[in-house]
Amino acid sequence: MSEKRRITPDDLLKMIGLEDPQISPDGRWIAFVHVTPNMMDKSYTRNVWLAASDGTSVQQFTRSGKDSQPRWSPDGTRLAFVSARGGKPQIYLAPVTAPGGEPRALTSHANGATSPAWSPDGAHMAFLAAMNGDEFDKEDTPESLPAPRDVVEARHRKERQEEDEKDRFDPRRPQKLPYRVGTAYLDDRFVQLYVIAAGEGITGEAAKAKRLTRTLAAVSGAEWAADGQSLFFVRSEDAAADEPWRRQQVYRVMLAGAESLMADADVFVYQPLVSPDGQWIAYEAHARAFSDLMPRLVVRSLVDDRRIEVNTGLDRAVPFYRWQSDNSLIGVVSTGGEHHLYRFSVDGQPPRAVLKGPQSMQGLSANARGDLAYVGTTLTNPCELYFKFPAEFRALTHFHDAWVESVQIQRPEDVIVLLPDNTPIQGWVLLPVDYEEGKRYPLSLHVHGGPHISWGPAMLTMWHELQVHAANGYVVAYCNARASEGYGEAFMSSLRGRWPDAMQETLALVDATIARGWVDPERIGVSGGSYGGYLITWMLSHTDRFQAAVAQRGVYNLISFSGTSDLVSYAPNEFGVIPWSDDPSLLWSLSPLAHAHKIKTPLLILHAENDYRVPIEQAEQMYTYVKRSGGTVAFIRYPREGHELTRGGEPAHRLHHIVETLAWLDRYLQEK
Repeated sequence: MSEKRRITPDDLLKMIGLEDPQISPDGRWIAFVHVTPNMMDKSYTRNVWLAASDGTSVQQFTRSGKDSQPRWSPDGTRLAFVSARGGKPQIYLAPVTAPGGEPRALTSHANGATSPAWSPDGAHMAFLAAMNGDEFDKEDTPESLPAPRDVVEARHRKERQEEDEKDRFDPRRPQKLPYRVGTAYLDDRFVQLYVIAAGEGITGEAAKAKRLTRTLAAVSGAEWAADGQSLFFVRSEDAAADEPWRRQQVYRVMLAGAESLMADADVFVYQPLVSPDGQWIAYEAHARAFSDLMPRLVVRSLVDDRRIEVNTGLDRAVPFYRWQSDNSLIGVVSTGGEHHLYRFSVDGQPPRAVLKGPQSMQGLSANARGDLAYVGTTLTNPCELYFKFPAEFRALTHFHDAWVESVQIQRPEDVIVLLPDNTPIQGWVLLPVDYEEGKRYPLSLHVHGGPHISWGPAMLTMWHELQVHAANGYVVAYCNARASEGYGEAFMSSLRGRWPDAMQETLALVDATIARGWVDPERIGVSGGSYGGYLITWMLSHTDRFQAAVAQRGVYNLISFSGTSDLVSYAPNEFGVIPWSDDPSLLWSLSPLAHAHKIKTPLLILHAENDYRVPIEQAEQMYTYVKRSGGTVAFIRYPREGHELTRGGEPAHRLHHIVETLAWLDRYLQEK
């Protein structure tokens, strides 16, 4: 027996998150965002920290608890960041060479400012801020209001403005789809691109921000051209269209105001990045028609408009990428449940692996010197900051070392399941803490969402929860069933119109754990969210293999889902059925709700009330159908939360979610 203690649900509150690493131009420092749960405020405390790249120092840089998005000035002497310390987020500047001084607010935009981007010479800052049509006019022709007489009048003005803002949307009048995203309703404001002088001592007209765009479509991904005379960004080419993000294209705007479109047919794009020499722009291109086609990493010449898809031969997605000084790209590649680093060339050379290993990378940063840093998760540590030394990557932070040394951590074992057609399905198993050979344990099976994401042996979003289940006496199993990314486009597309088919490989993983002698076949439980909730409830109505189940934020009725989700065209793309013009009977026949009356396995349904990706009406219908048809079912609703509840919801809700899932499985699977 080990002297280390078992991991508990409460350990969630000890997990420190690291976000958005940014390497300084000289490679000496990495700025990053340090995140800790704040139970009292039902939120998270975020501050900017600095880690020395030689591993000698890790120090806190800001202290408001509301700071994010650090960005280095080109000369490395100043750090810009976004802070909500004064209310709405604004961009602040702070010297790095003389730390300890009070940061200076660079922006004071009425609707807040985000996404700072330094010009190449450090003289200007681009940023994003939301505006509506009336505000465009007022900004172009500002009204002159008398200053408030005192703080009381100033407070009353602010209260009046806040009340008027509420009244503008009472009642609401949606104009296009989607009209709500995340956990909020969309308003009539759209993010615009601005530029402001970033030097010290600038006053008057020279200190005012200049808006470069004016359109009723949102701007994102602002990126300076190498000569500092223009910026690239992405925006919908059809502002009036539904799902405007499906029509996002790269635009270029000159500081003088002229704007041009760099159209790429039949795709929508994200993350434009300009090469160090200014000759190329890279972006991620997605097919408009289907969500299960591999995103392409496109490199496009700014000289002769050549277009090269650099990841096509690799047949893998590249969610994060950065330019190197030699005009190659370093990218994070999802392959086989792991994240690897690859180098991509614009000269026709095949992609080349730079780093392989059982790690999950949540971010990637690079500078002109070729330094690399990322935030990573390993088999035995949930989250640290890593930096590339000449021959290897090493951890610069050690926030979790003491905690890791105090608890029992189970290392996952690889399990490969072969289907009848010889298709290999990759899975992993964690044995229970203090596992005894020959003893059979209850199984906690986990099913991922998407279905076009992938899990692996080390993943931040599930690291703690899987360890909690192993600590409570469960064999824990999960796999990348058909349609998971990381195995090529054909594998990703293999569930199109056939979502239930992943049931066979999921049950094959169950059989594999039983065959190894680990699992009691009479004590099998399953949990999962989103598509995972879909597959779980489908399996419950088609097999009696499970003794308990927890379905989280699941899709249960494909017909109503296609009319309520903020992903308006997702179901039609996945199933090839447009409900109002095609026969919707296919969608109904493939909906778990159509078979809910067959579910007799004890089922716990967990859902967030402000989930606009998979609206809570899905859970309400499933709960009602199972309950009215005589099944054993319970339902928990989480107010204020959205689809990201388990990853970024209120700390108390995330903790409750874990505790209730475990308690439900314990009730039916643990020996009394």
